[in-house]
Amino acid sequence: MIEALGQDINAVLDPLLSRAFTKKGKNYYVKLGTEDVEVMPTFKLYLQSKMQNPHYKPEVAAQCTIINFIVTESGLEDQLLADVVRIEKPDLEQKRDELVKQQNEFDITLARLEEQLLQNLSDADPASILENFELIEGLEVTKKTSTTIMEQQIIAKQTQIDIN
Repeated sequence: MIEALGQDINAVLDPLLSRAFTKKGKNYYVKLGTEDVEVMPTFKLYLQSKMQNPHYKPEVAAQCTIINFIVTESGLEDQLLADVVRIEKPDLEQKRDELVKQQNEFDITLARLEEQLLQNLSDADPASILENFELIEGLEVTKKTSTTIMEQQIIAKQTQIDIN
C-alpha cells in the first residue's frame, strides 16, 4: 500500500500498474528501475490519496480501479438502512424503491409542466393574453396537476418516514 499519493504517480510504478509481470520458472517478476523484483501471484497494490477528487492521466486511470470513499453521513445511513430492510423486510424495501421512483417521476412531470407553461407564456401575444383560452386552460391543468403531485409527494414522504 502506498499512502498519501499526489496527483502524479512515479514512473517507476508503471510496470506494477500495467501488470508487466514476467514468469521465470515458477515465480513472477517485475522490473522496478534496474532490478527484477519477485512478485507473489496474489500481489495487490493499493494506492491511497488524501486528495478530494484526484485526476490522474488516462493511462493510469485505465490501469487502475479508482474508488472514491467520501460519503456523507446521511448517504451512508440510507445505504445501511436499505441493506438491513432488504434482509429483514424485503417487501418494505421494494415499496421504498417504488416511492423513490415515483418521486423522481413526479419531479420530471413538474419540470415538464413548468417548461411547457413557460413556453406557452412566451409564445402568447401580450396584448391578448387574457383572452387566450388555450393558455388559461393550460394554466388550470398545470395547477391541478401540480397540486395533485404535491399532495402525493406529502403522502409519499410520510410513507418514507414510516418505512424508515
